[in-house]
Amino acid sequence: MDPMISDAKPTEVTCEDAGGHLTNKAAPDGTDGPRIELTEEDNKRIRRKTDKVILAILVWVYFLQILDKSVLGYGALFGLQADTGLTGNQYSFLGSVAPIAQLAWQPFSSFLIVKVPHRILMPLLVLGWGIAQTAMAGCHSYGALLATRFFLGLFEAGCLPLFSVITSQWYRRAEQPIRVAAWYGTNGAATIAASALSYGLGHIPSEVLKSWQIIFLFVGLVTIITAPFVYWKLDNDIPSARFLTEHEKKQAIERLRSNQTGTGSREFKWSHVAEIFMEPKSYLWIIMTLCLNVGAATQNTFGPLILQGLGFDKYRTSLLNMPFGALQVILILLASWAAQKAKIKSAVLNIILVPVIVGLVLLYVLNRDTTEQGPLLLAYYFLAFLFGANPLIVSWIVGNTGGTTKKSVIMSLYNAASSAGNIVGPLLFSAQDAPAYHSGLRSVLGIFVALMAVVALQACNLFVLNKLNRKSRIRAGKKADIKDHSMESRYVAADVENADADGHAVGVQGDEDLTDGKNDEFIYIY
Repeated sequence: MDPMISDAKPTEVTCEDAGGHLTNKAAPDGTDGPRIELTEEDNKRIRRKTDKVILAILVWVYFLQILDKSVLGYGALFGLQADTGLTGNQYSFLGSVAPIAQLAWQPFSSFLIVKVPHRILMPLLVLGWGIAQTAMAGCHSYGALLATRFFLGLFEAGCLPLFSVITSQWYRRAEQPIRVAAWYGTNGAATIAASALSYGLGHIPSEVLKSWQIIFLFVGLVTIITAPFVYWKLDNDIPSARFLTEHEKKQAIERLRSNQTGTGSREFKWSHVAEIFMEPKSYLWIIMTLCLNVGAATQNTFGPLILQGLGFDKYRTSLLNMPFGALQVILILLASWAAQKAKIKSAVLNIILVPVIVGLVLLYVLNRDTTEQGPLLLAYYFLAFLFGANPLIVSWIVGNTGGTTKKSVIMSLYNAASSAGNIVGPLLFSAQDAPAYHSGLRSVLGIFVALMAVVALQACNLFVLNKLNRKSRIRAGKKADIKDHSMESRYVAADVENADADGHAVGVQGDEDLTDGKNDEFIYIY
């Protein structure tokens, strides 16, 4: 007998769920069967192994996705508009066409994330957008640029929902915010890299290629060669993990039991989809994401141009965006760490939105003709705080959603709302309003004030849902109050006790592919 399995109770039943995934079930008579013993040292060892393989891939691939997306703004600094004959709002629409493609592809993304093994899906997405980015270097017209940006957005569409689902399937809820921050934080690293690359590559003398073509070609080729590496290293799920032993796989499943969100399934369940559209919290997530990403799109597409409008040349503009990128990394990690420690994501989220509003107000009211560049630059850097909000929303959604299909669909809806924000954001800014862009700044300011109200409303909604679940447990004969061990900083085994009238023990539902709406043991985090 395995020495790590207690022999004080009946034999454990290890089986596969409907999606073919390994689970540690209670005994078939409904009583609490023995489970795999897992110490804090085991928990840390498995987490470290997971970080070295899964998290490392997520960080690098997400970095490339942001880098490929953001170099458009630097291409504009190095003559893209003049060389390709862009006029009027054509550049603005180039910033919107990729998210339009993402928005259109979201229904397919949610289905593919459930049905296609992650080891196959992710490399295909990486290869697709890498080819699209590389092809942009050969574009000489508005139509060609539109086509390549469209396919860039199409292949990037599944990236964020896929990464969110992967994070939820490998990590405890307490660990998710900082892991989401780790890969989402590459927004800032990509800003630094894009600034440095555009500065360095922009100085390369060439009679064949323009500076912006060299930039696009370089980042696209790096992405293409990443695709086979991802296929080589990535694993689909815990039961197929090559970096874990057979016993560690069982321990890895056990450590996620208290999440109450399951460990993955290949069955697409339409009942999960229906539940999403019947819940008010789904619409609040969507509104929240839409509002936030209007501001994010503004910075990604027009950030370098706004900065250039403060009186800097194209080379200094590139360099001055590097501190902005560093701020993004710091603020994303700091906000996620604060949310993890405070365990109240809504409060942390609203706190970091305050500096964004201050920055927008300053950029709007300060006169560029009479104000020194220092205060204007500081106001611009305040906008970096908005990038600390997206990973909080992602981990907030994932941590409050049970069921593989439901997680996949809600994160695809998140990406759709993000795409809609990315479409709307650039269109709020008109070339005729340069360099101050007052009308765009005014619109974004109002949107961020509304966002703070939506965050507070969602927190109240989740608080009420916890109260309703408590009443449901009482009616089922279970304990009224369940300790949420998934949010403990150290591993604590999930409670498996107090069988209800039907013989179902509290805690075993964490192994099943149940939605949060169908699981009265689910504890919402707000």
